[in-house]
Amino acid sequence: MPTRRTFLKTTVAGVAASGLAGAVAPLPASAPRRGIPPLRQSVCRWPFGGMPLDAFCTMVRDLGFGAVDLVDQGDWATVRRHGLAVSTANSSPRRDFIAKGLNDPANHAMILAELESVIPAAQAAGIPNVIAMFGNRVDGIDDAAAIANCASALARIAPTAERHGVTVILEMLNSRVDHRGFQGDTTPFGVAVCERVGSPRVRLLYDIYHMQIMEGDVIRTIRDNHQWFAHYHTAGNPGRNELSAHQELQYGAIAEAIVATGFTGWLAHEFMPTGDARAGLAQAREVVGG
Repeated sequence: MPTRRTFLKTTVAGVAASGLAGAVAPLPASAPRRGIPPLRQSVCRWPFGGMPLDAFCTMVRDLGFGAVDLVDQGDWATVRRHGLAVSTANSSPRRDFIAKGLNDPANHAMILAELESVIPAAQAAGIPNVIAMFGNRVDGIDDAAAIANCASALARIAPTAERHGVTVILEMLNSRVDHRGFQGDTTPFGVAVCERVGSPRVRLLYDIYHMQIMEGDVIRTIRDNHQWFAHYHTAGNPGRNELSAHQELQYGAIAEAIVATGFTGWLAHEFMPTGDARAGLAQAREVVGG
């Protein structure tokens, strides 16, 4: 029976005999994709918060992006004035927006009031998504209870979202590096919530960077769960920086997998630039197939 060792010996010998040894050059770590329809690409506002909004929007538009992501309501008009869409609206400017989420019933009245207010405004502004959070872990609330709590609250807001044609998206964040203590930190957690709610207007934001840290197996996860994903975020890992050849995610292949699912929504870049912001965004757009 062939073993891994005998297979390797045979393969190496065969390659050497054929004269092909050393002839195969490695691909870039995140090679651009070619020949398939482009994804609609957006840029998250917050990593570029040090840049004035008008200058940021001008850069985003001139680079060929179509939208800005994670935008506070007070900035929607400015983004639109530059000919850009808002791909996702923030549902609240609260500083504890991530930590205080739907996993804790003590937060439900506050969060539901925020969503009831922002969803009709988002519809009027032509914004497809508003974001909400699962929240940080709370003593006495395990994952099963947290899933039930999130689903209970979202079931109450789902009719409003359905009536206005706006999708409430929940983001899974990594709890190992950036958001220690965050409860909704895996795809199965998010899917379980959506399954319980049973509304086409309650879906997930699949952040590729965050889920690479927590789970890996990104392309298989997309293929198996794409029906629950209404939005995507990117960043290089490790570091949450540009989509360069110096990080581990193959964004060209990931983009192909997303397109193959029939996805027609937005993919937003959420990396923190280490160098020239314009060059980093231009590279990201090219890698993903802009």
